[in-house]
Amino acid sequence: MVVLPSRPITASMTAAARRALCPGRSGHFRRHRKPANAGFPPAAGAGAQYVTSVCTGALVLGAAGLLAGYRATTHWLSLDLLPIVGATPVSERIVIDRNRITGAGVTAGIDFGLVVAGQLFGADVARAIQLMMEYDPAPPFDSGSPRTASAALVTRITERCQKLQDERKRLLMASRKTDGSTAS
Repeated sequence: MVVLPSRPITASMTAAARRALCPGRSGHFRRHRKPANAGFPPAAGAGAQYVTSVCTGALVLGAAGLLAGYRATTHWLSLDLLPIVGATPVSERIVIDRNRITGAGVTAGIDFGLVVAGQLFGADVARAIQLMMEYDPAPPFDSGSPRTASAALVTRITERCQKLQDERKRLLMASRKTDGSTAS
């Protein structure tokens, strides 16, 4: 079953979901605050075998209360927002905590997919997928994370994205107020 968050979610759709994936992207969190999407992902994740996210999809899961008390990761710019929703931020590409699997930024999505494939179908299947994709990363530059990029570049990107991060923080704070949570 594929649940598209851009259309209204029905109870029958969420009841059938065993695995919930919330992808991330700029503006994604704002979309899930709209009434037509109010059932995603909370209802979809209620009885799921796995509740997962990649990148800033973790903010959507967090706002839905699905990461409170869990270790999680997200894009490095948003890691400091996870405690607002009661999650413990972990600066890793993939974090597995019980039935929650979260992936960091965009490129961690491939690692994430392989990890989930391994969880669902076994390591041999995941290895075969990796080989078929010819996934053998060799980045041309050593600036793929704040740990390896220059301090000047990290500062420049952080400053450039500050307005978006402020909006995300405001929306997360508002989501905590509307559900009565006191996570800080």
